[in-house]
Amino acid sequence: MRIFITGATGFVGSAVVPELLHAGHVVVGLARSDEGAEKLAMAGAEAVRGDLKDRERLTREAKTADAVIHAAFDHDFSRLAENCEMDRQAIEAIGAGLAESGKPLIVTSGLPLTPGRAATEDDIPPAGAHGIPRVSEQTAMTMIERGVRAMVVRMPQVHDQVKQGFATYLLDHARKTGLSAYVGQGLNRWPAVHRLDAARLYRLVLERGEAGRRYHAVAEEGVLVKDIAETIGKGLGLQITSLSDDTSAEHFGWLDRIVKMDVPASSVLTRSAPGWQPIESSSFLDDLASACDAAVD
Repeated sequence: MRIFITGATGFVGSAVVPELLHAGHVVVGLARSDEGAEKLAMAGAEAVRGDLKDRERLTREAKTADAVIHAAFDHDFSRLAENCEMDRQAIEAIGAGLAESGKPLIVTSGLPLTPGRAATEDDIPPAGAHGIPRVSEQTAMTMIERGVRAMVVRMPQVHDQVKQGFATYLLDHARKTGLSAYVGQGLNRWPAVHRLDAARLYRLVLERGEAGRRYHAVAEEGVLVKDIAETIGKGLGLQITSLSDDTSAEHFGWLDRIVKMDVPASSVLTRSAPGWQPIESSSFLDDLASACDAAVD
Protein backbone atom coordinates (compact mmCIF):
# COMPACT_ATOMS: atom_id res chain seq x y z
CA MET A 1 0.00 0.00 0.00
CA ARG A 2 0.96 3.62 -0.50
CA ILE A 3 0.80 5.17 2.97
CA PHE A 4 0.71 8.90 3.62
CA ILE A 5 1.89 9.77 7.14
CA THR A 6 1.90 13.08 8.98
CA GLY A 7 4.45 13.49 11.76
CA ALA A 8 6.74 11.21 9.78
CA THR A 9 9.92 12.73 11.24
CA GLY A 10 8.58 13.00 14.80
CA PHE A 11 9.46 10.82 17.77
CA VAL A 12 6.82 8.19 17.03
CA GLY A 13 6.47 8.74 13.28
CA SER A 14 10.18 8.23 12.65
CA ALA A 15 9.78 4.70 14.09
CA VAL A 16 6.57 4.02 12.14
CA VAL A 17 8.19 4.86 8.77
CA PRO A 18 10.85 2.07 8.79
CA GLU A 19 8.30 -0.36 10.25
CA LEU A 20 6.04 0.23 7.26
CA LEU A 21 8.88 0.16 4.75
CA HIS A 22 10.16 -3.15 6.14
CA ALA A 23 6.67 -4.60 5.66
CA GLY A 24 6.80 -3.69 1.97
CA HIS A 25 4.64 -0.57 1.97
CA VAL A 26 5.45 2.63 0.09
CA VAL A 27 5.64 5.55 2.53
CA VAL A 28 5.03 9.21 1.75
CA GLY A 29 5.86 11.46 4.68
CA LEU A 30 4.88 15.06 5.35
CA ALA A 31 8.02 17.13 6.01
CA ARG A 32 8.06 20.69 7.32
CA SER A 33 11.69 21.34 6.37
CA ASP A 34 14.42 20.37 3.92
CA GLU A 35 16.15 18.57 6.78
CA GLY A 36 13.04 16.51 7.47
CA ALA A 37 12.65 15.70 3.78
CA GLU A 38 16.26 14.55 3.64
CA LYS A 39 15.77 12.26 6.65
CA LEU A 40 12.78 10.65 4.99
CA ALA A 41 14.69 10.15 1.74
CA MET A 42 17.59 8.55 3.62
CA ALA A 43 15.12 6.19 5.30
CA GLY A 44 13.75 5.14 1.91
CA ALA A 45 10.50 7.09 2.00
CA GLU A 46 9.12 9.78 -0.27
CA ALA A 47 8.81 13.29 1.15
CA VAL A 48 6.13 15.90 0.61
CA ARG A 49 6.89 19.40 1.87
CA GLY A 50 4.16 20.99 3.98
CA ASP A 51 2.60 21.15 7.43
CA LEU A 52 -0.76 20.65 9.14
CA LYS A 53 -1.91 24.13 8.13
CA ASP A 54 -1.66 23.21 4.45
CA ARG A 55 -5.11 21.62 4.30
CA GLU A 56 -5.32 21.49 0.50
CA ARG A 57 -2.11 19.47 0.38
CA LEU A 58 -3.40 17.10 3.09
CA THR A 59 -6.56 16.47 1.09
CA ARG A 60 -4.62 15.97 -2.13
CA GLU A 61 -2.14 13.51 -0.61
CA ALA A 62 -4.94 11.57 1.09
CA LYS A 63 -6.72 11.15 -2.24
CA THR A 64 -3.66 9.55 -3.85
CA ALA A 65 -2.84 7.31 -0.87
CA ASP A 66 -4.17 3.84 -0.03
CA ALA A 67 -4.19 4.75 3.66
CA VAL A 68 -3.26 7.63 5.97
CA ILE A 69 -1.63 7.65 9.40
CA HIS A 70 -2.01 10.93 11.25
CA ALA A 71 0.79 10.95 13.83
CA ALA A 72 1.51 14.69 13.95
CA PHE A 73 0.59 17.02 16.79
CA ASP A 74 2.19 20.27 17.93
CA HIS A 75 2.98 19.83 21.64
CA ASP A 76 3.65 23.50 22.34
CA PHE A 77 1.56 23.75 25.53
CA SER A 78 1.60 27.55 25.43
CA ARG A 79 -0.59 27.34 22.29
CA LEU A 80 -2.59 24.25 23.18
CA ALA A 81 -6.06 25.46 22.15
CA GLU A 82 -4.74 26.72 18.82
CA ASN A 83 -2.87 23.48 18.19
CA CYS A 84 -5.91 21.35 19.01
CA GLU A 85 -7.98 23.32 16.51
CA MET A 86 -5.26 22.94 13.88
CA ASP A 87 -5.29 19.19 14.54
CA ARG A 88 -9.07 19.03 14.10
CA GLN A 89 -8.91 20.89 10.81
CA ALA A 90 -6.07 18.67 9.57
CA ILE A 91 -8.11 15.51 10.26
CA GLU A 92 -11.08 17.06 8.48
CA ALA A 93 -8.89 17.81 5.47
CA ILE A 94 -7.49 14.29 5.37
CA GLY A 95 -11.00 12.87 5.71
CA ALA A 96 -12.14 14.94 2.74
CA GLY A 97 -9.49 13.26 0.63
CA LEU A 98 -10.48 9.77 1.79
CA ALA A 99 -14.27 10.26 1.68
CA GLU A 100 -16.31 7.37 0.24
CA SER A 101 -13.16 5.36 -0.41
CA GLY A 102 -13.32 2.84 2.45
CA LYS A 103 -9.59 3.41 2.92
CA PRO A 104 -7.93 3.26 6.37
CA LEU A 105 -7.31 6.39 8.42
CA ILE A 106 -5.42 5.99 11.70
CA VAL A 107 -5.58 8.98 14.01
CA THR A 108 -3.42 9.35 17.12
CA SER A 109 -5.00 10.34 20.41
CA GLY A 110 -4.46 10.22 24.17
CA LEU A 111 -5.86 7.83 26.76
CA PRO A 112 -9.19 8.41 28.55
CA LEU A 113 -9.38 9.06 32.28
CA THR A 114 -11.47 6.49 34.16
CA PRO A 115 -11.14 7.18 37.91
CA GLY A 116 -10.65 4.11 40.05
CA ARG A 117 -9.73 1.67 37.29
CA ALA A 118 -7.63 1.15 34.20
CA ALA A 119 -9.10 2.59 31.01
CA THR A 120 -10.01 0.11 28.28
CA GLU A 121 -10.40 0.45 24.54
CA ASP A 122 -14.19 0.54 24.97
CA ASP A 123 -14.13 3.68 27.14
CA ILE A 124 -15.26 6.69 25.12
CA PRO A 125 -13.98 10.04 26.44
CA PRO A 126 -16.09 13.17 26.03
CA ALA A 127 -14.72 16.06 24.03
CA GLY A 128 -12.43 18.18 26.18
CA ALA A 129 -11.47 15.31 28.52
CA HIS A 130 -8.68 16.14 31.04
CA GLY A 131 -9.54 19.81 30.45
CA ILE A 132 -7.67 19.63 27.12
CA PRO A 133 -9.55 20.87 24.05
CA ARG A 134 -8.19 18.10 21.84
CA VAL A 135 -10.83 16.30 19.75
CA SER A 136 -8.64 14.10 17.52
CA GLU A 137 -10.53 10.93 18.37
CA GLN A 138 -13.98 12.46 18.12
CA THR A 139 -13.17 14.03 14.75
CA ALA A 140 -11.78 10.75 13.43
CA MET A 141 -14.95 8.86 14.33
CA THR A 142 -17.09 11.26 12.30
CA MET A 143 -15.21 10.10 9.21
CA ILE A 144 -16.86 6.68 9.34
CA GLU A 145 -20.13 8.26 8.21
CA ARG A 146 -18.21 9.68 5.24
CA GLY A 147 -17.06 6.26 4.06
CA VAL A 148 -13.63 6.18 5.70
CA ARG A 149 -12.27 3.19 7.68
CA ALA A 150 -11.28 5.41 10.60
CA MET A 151 -9.49 4.01 13.65
CA VAL A 152 -7.69 5.49 16.65
CA VAL A 153 -4.40 4.58 18.32
CA ARG A 154 -4.30 5.93 21.86
CA MET A 155 -0.82 6.71 23.14
CA PRO A 156 0.58 6.65 26.70
CA GLN A 157 4.07 7.86 27.67
CA VAL A 158 6.31 6.83 24.77
CA HIS A 159 9.93 6.07 25.56
CA ASP A 160 13.34 5.01 24.38
CA GLN A 161 16.77 5.89 25.77
CA VAL A 162 16.53 9.44 24.41
CA LYS A 163 13.02 10.53 25.40
CA GLN A 164 10.52 9.30 27.98
CA GLY A 165 7.33 11.26 27.50
CA PHE A 166 6.48 13.66 30.32
CA ALA A 167 9.27 12.12 32.42
CA THR A 168 11.73 13.96 30.19
CA TYR A 169 10.20 17.25 31.37
CA LEU A 170 10.40 16.05 34.98
CA LEU A 171 14.06 15.17 34.53
CA ASP A 172 14.83 18.64 33.14
CA HIS A 173 12.84 20.27 35.95
CA ALA A 174 14.71 18.25 38.59
CA ARG A 175 18.06 19.33 37.14
CA LYS A 176 17.02 22.99 37.24
CA THR A 177 15.58 22.90 40.77
CA GLY A 178 17.98 20.41 42.34
CA LEU A 179 15.03 18.36 43.63
CA SER A 180 13.18 15.31 42.31
CA ALA A 181 9.66 15.43 43.69
CA TYR A 182 6.27 13.76 43.53
CA VAL A 183 2.94 14.64 45.14
CA GLY A 184 1.55 12.91 48.22
CA GLN A 185 2.36 9.21 48.22
CA GLY A 186 3.12 9.29 44.51
CA LEU A 187 0.85 6.31 43.86
CA ASN A 188 -0.72 7.80 40.73
CA ARG A 189 0.22 5.93 37.58
CA TRP A 190 1.35 6.64 34.02
CA PRO A 191 1.06 3.91 31.37
CA ALA A 192 3.94 3.55 28.94
CA VAL A 193 5.14 1.98 25.70
CA HIS A 194 8.44 1.73 23.87
CA ARG A 195 8.39 3.71 20.61
CA LEU A 196 9.30 0.63 18.54
CA ASP A 197 6.44 -1.36 20.04
CA ALA A 198 4.13 1.57 19.27
CA ALA A 199 5.34 1.56 15.66
CA ARG A 200 4.45 -2.13 15.32
CA LEU A 201 0.93 -1.41 16.55
CA TYR A 202 0.38 1.24 13.89
CA ARG A 203 1.32 -1.29 11.21
CA LEU A 204 -0.95 -3.97 12.63
CA VAL A 205 -3.89 -1.58 12.91
CA LEU A 206 -3.26 -0.44 9.35
CA GLU A 207 -3.29 -4.02 8.05
CA ARG A 208 -5.89 -5.61 10.35
CA GLY A 209 -7.79 -2.85 12.15
CA GLU A 210 -11.58 -2.48 12.17
CA ALA A 211 -13.43 0.75 11.45
CA GLY A 212 -14.50 2.59 14.58
CA ARG A 213 -12.17 0.71 16.91
CA ARG A 214 -9.85 2.28 19.46
CA TYR A 215 -6.50 0.61 20.15
CA HIS A 216 -4.25 1.10 23.18
CA ALA A 217 -0.48 1.23 22.64
CA VAL A 218 0.06 0.26 26.28
CA ALA A 219 2.88 -2.07 27.29
CA GLU A 220 2.99 -1.09 30.98
CA GLU A 221 -0.42 -0.45 32.51
CA GLY A 222 0.76 2.04 35.09
CA VAL A 223 4.18 3.14 36.35
CA LEU A 224 4.09 4.86 39.75
CA VAL A 225 5.05 8.54 39.61
CA LYS A 226 6.93 7.98 42.88
CA ASP A 227 9.11 5.40 41.10
CA ILE A 228 9.68 7.88 38.26
CA ALA A 229 10.79 10.58 40.72
CA GLU A 230 13.04 8.14 42.57
CA THR A 231 14.66 6.97 39.34
CA ILE A 232 15.40 10.59 38.41
CA GLY A 233 16.65 11.50 41.87
CA LYS A 234 18.96 8.52 42.16
CA GLY A 235 20.17 8.90 38.59
CA LEU A 236 21.03 12.58 39.02
CA GLY A 237 22.15 12.32 42.63
CA LEU A 238 19.41 14.68 43.84
CA GLN A 239 17.22 14.82 46.90
CA ILE A 240 13.92 12.96 46.48
CA THR A 241 10.91 14.30 48.31
CA SER A 242 7.13 14.26 48.53
CA LEU A 243 5.24 17.54 48.20
CA SER A 244 1.77 18.25 49.51
CA ASP A 245 -1.08 18.90 47.12
CA ASP A 246 -1.20 22.49 48.38
CA THR A 247 2.46 23.28 47.72
CA SER A 248 3.21 21.26 44.58
CA ALA A 249 2.00 23.91 42.11
CA GLU A 250 4.62 26.38 43.35
CA HIS A 251 7.35 23.83 42.65
CA PHE A 252 6.11 22.26 39.41
CA GLY A 253 4.39 25.18 37.70
CA TRP A 254 2.69 24.04 34.48
CA LEU A 255 3.80 20.47 35.16
CA ASP A 256 1.73 20.25 38.33
CA ARG A 257 -1.46 18.94 36.71
CA ILE A 258 0.55 16.37 34.76
CA VAL A 259 2.48 15.14 37.80
CA LYS A 260 -0.85 14.46 39.56
CA MET A 261 -2.42 12.52 36.67
CA ASP A 262 -3.55 8.97 37.43
CA VAL A 263 -4.30 7.39 34.05
CA PRO A 264 -3.68 3.62 34.15
CA ALA A 265 -4.78 1.87 30.98
CA SER A 266 -5.23 -1.68 29.74
CA SER A 267 -4.40 -3.08 26.30
CA VAL A 268 -6.08 -6.49 26.69
CA LEU A 269 -8.41 -5.95 23.73
CA THR A 270 -5.60 -4.61 21.53
CA ARG A 271 -3.48 -7.66 22.27
CA SER A 272 -6.29 -10.00 21.25
CA ALA A 273 -7.17 -8.12 18.04
CA PRO A 274 -5.12 -7.16 16.04
CA GLY A 275 -2.80 -9.42 18.04
CA TRP A 276 -0.21 -6.88 19.14
CA GLN A 277 2.42 -7.94 21.68
CA PRO A 278 5.10 -5.57 23.07
CA ILE A 279 8.52 -7.17 22.62
CA GLU A 280 11.06 -4.48 23.52
CA SER A 281 13.10 -5.45 26.58
CA SER A 282 13.73 -2.02 28.12
CA SER A 283 11.02 -0.67 30.40
CA PHE A 284 9.97 2.93 30.95
CA LEU A 285 12.13 3.18 34.08
CA ASP A 286 15.06 1.41 32.37
CA ASP A 287 15.13 4.02 29.63
CA LEU A 288 14.61 6.86 32.10
CA ALA A 289 17.61 5.61 34.11
CA SER A 290 19.69 5.58 30.90
CA ALA A 291 18.65 9.16 30.18
CA CYS A 292 19.70 10.17 33.69
CA ASP A 293 23.10 8.55 33.18
CA ALA A 294 23.52 10.45 29.92
CA ALA A 295 22.54 13.71 31.64
CA VAL A 296 25.18 13.18 34.33
CA ASP A 297 27.86 12.31 31.78
